[in-house]
Amino acid sequence: MRLSSLLALFRPALPLILGLSLGCSLSLLTVSWTQGDTDEPCGDGLVNGGLFAGNQGHNTKGGNRAGGGNEDFQPHIVPYYRDPNKLHKKVFRTRYIHTELGIRERLLVGILTSRATLTTLAVAVNRTVAHHFHKTFFFTGVRSPKLPHGMQVVAHGDDRPVWLMYETVRYLHQHFGGDYDWFYLAQDDTYTQAERLSQLVSHLSAGQDLYLGRAEEFIGGDERARYCHGGYGYLLSRSLLARLQPHLDTCRNDILSVRPDEWLGRCIIDSLGLSCVEVHQEMQYRYFELGKNADPEREDSAAFKNAFTVHPVSDPTLMYRLHKRFSQIELERTNLQIQQLQVQISNLSSLTPEGKAGATWPIGINSPFKPKTRFEVINWEYFTEEHIYSCIDGAPKCELRGADRADVSDVVETAVERLNERYQPVLRFRKQRLLNGYRRFDPTRGMEYTLDLALEAFTQKGHSQVIAKRVGLLRPLSSIEIIPMPYVTEATRVQVILPVTAHEQDYVGNFLDMYVMNALDTHDNVLLTFLFIYEPFDAQRVSQNDVFSGIKSMIGEVEKRYADVKILWISVKTEVPSQVKLMDIISKKHPVDTLFFLASVWTEVNTDFLNRCRMNAISNWQVFFPIHFQEYSPAIVYRDQQPSVASSSAAESLKDGHFDRHVFEEACFYNADYMAARTKMAADILDNDEMLESMDVYEIFVRYSSLHVFRAVEPALVQKNIRRTCNPRFSEDIYHRCVLSNLEGLASRSHLAMALFEQEQANST
Repeated sequence: MRLSSLLALFRPALPLILGLSLGCSLSLLTVSWTQGDTDEPCGDGLVNGGLFAGNQGHNTKGGNRAGGGNEDFQPHIVPYYRDPNKLHKKVFRTRYIHTELGIRERLLVGILTSRATLTTLAVAVNRTVAHHFHKTFFFTGVRSPKLPHGMQVVAHGDDRPVWLMYETVRYLHQHFGGDYDWFYLAQDDTYTQAERLSQLVSHLSAGQDLYLGRAEEFIGGDERARYCHGGYGYLLSRSLLARLQPHLDTCRNDILSVRPDEWLGRCIIDSLGLSCVEVHQEMQYRYFELGKNADPEREDSAAFKNAFTVHPVSDPTLMYRLHKRFSQIELERTNLQIQQLQVQISNLSSLTPEGKAGATWPIGINSPFKPKTRFEVINWEYFTEEHIYSCIDGAPKCELRGADRADVSDVVETAVERLNERYQPVLRFRKQRLLNGYRRFDPTRGMEYTLDLALEAFTQKGHSQVIAKRVGLLRPLSSIEIIPMPYVTEATRVQVILPVTAHEQDYVGNFLDMYVMNALDTHDNVLLTFLFIYEPFDAQRVSQNDVFSGIKSMIGEVEKRYADVKILWISVKTEVPSQVKLMDIISKKHPVDTLFFLASVWTEVNTDFLNRCRMNAISNWQVFFPIHFQEYSPAIVYRDQQPSVASSSAAESLKDGHFDRHVFEEACFYNADYMAARTKMAADILDNDEMLESMDVYEIFVRYSSLHVFRAVEPALVQKNIRRTCNPRFSEDIYHRCVLSNLEGLASRSHLAMALFEQEQANST
């Protein structure tokens, strides 16, 4: 058969569409439009790997309970009654809603370790599974001289195993008995499949006493009594822990045992009459005993694949190999579930009003965003393998670099790889070059790509031909992760710091007017401190002619109008007003918990920004460097015209300007964070004033702090058009940024082009 006929045979009616998933390795989201050939169209092929011990098709005992079995889950209406004879007290609400509703975290994990294995097996447990749980503690008898980083270690002071178990159970009840529903205890030579254990706990009711794990017989004891083997881990419910607490001291004195898990099991049986169970409400605690010299890669039994825990793990390397193996198993199951769900969605789509056409590609991903107006249309970016035609600085063409270049290379390679997977062995493709590339970010689904590829196609007989092929790809958004942030409030006092030089004092009047209107008149929790920067010549003549006398008079007038307001000012003599040197002076005069807002004379203080300053600057966590909005020069933008009245509003004023990303003068941060960064910097400078002059506060936090440096546009900070004085004594980088800020602040490209066009027309006439 000729190559051309082969190509015609395999040419799809629609453009070939591939799918990409976010991650280290890109995988294909297969689109299947065929009816599934299973007896149960909506069946789940992973029942054997689930939590339930029995057949899901049969009714369980607990599933059809009625009457008194569910009285704990029935809502009760509690009528409100207020005693008229008692004084009514104000009700104080809790800070978080889950505290008021009594919602607890689901699971707390405790790992029993020792001084000898704390830095080996315990570290392996922490690195493999600890980050999947809300909180994980490592309990040991004697603390090691050097604790591993990032682990919460609790030392009880005694290495005896039974004493360690007694102190651990007592510690859990005392500190977390009311905060968690379930407590999981295991040894450090136990591998735990975190996702499966969390799934098991999510199906269990916390309102019952339960002791769940691998049941073991007591040596020489009652045949019906069982304790949970500590090597495979076990679950204790909150109610069981609460009932067990009063009996712990008695068990410690009366029960003799060398095994801590056996001691705990005997204590629970003697005190509460409960024995360890492996199955509860048709849900089974699955475990696997690992043989000596076993290879996790070769373990293929159902008991291993479905296990929650594996024991014994002899060394950290084996722990990491087990984690790799179980991660592969979970990935395979997840891909299989995705394929099954896609088939089910495809089959069910025929029953919808839109029919099969209603199922958008990829199946299971949100449909593309549909704009309602032309202003909501998402633009496509055009790119090649070397350049992109949508640049940050507004240039029409720029070179592909960094992450963008890696992204394009990855997408092209993946497209060719998926084409070969689909058409081999009949056809094999090899990339010649990328003809055209388009991409856009759809916030509802992810990054979409359309590629025109020049491919060389080979048949099985060795014939080849160069063809052009268009493919579509999608890099979908993965699970959104909510990053926990410390609690902040809008009631924090803000200390505004305003450095002023002799050349900038003409702008202080406007700053004070805005400060009085937006801070003092509104009674905002704000304080203001002026930092007068004298040059050496002006400092010598300050008694005869103070260059800042006018500003000090304005401060006095404000203090007369507002009797309870005190505006401080500090005088500094320096030739180079380095931002770091000035902050060193201010930092020493304020408490460590002070929230600073470092402003400039062109800043217009307002309530909206002050609140965002309080929310975005978090002590020991984050500093905030806003990007203010800089208005363009009215002489160029409007030329002979006057700006309209409508453009004077806040929303309209943002049209005739730009966000100046070259200026780092405004900043919000806590004094303690600045002092910590300067302490780390002290070893590098060694009284080197030139280094202090070459850096600003932003660079201090970036280089010498581990805090989040939050840099974002701030529409509430609007500055009038000004031309900054660029000091050549500063570093080359700071001076260059100042020059760029002045140049880009003149006008937009369109305004500059129109001004040049009108000038050329005037010259030609």
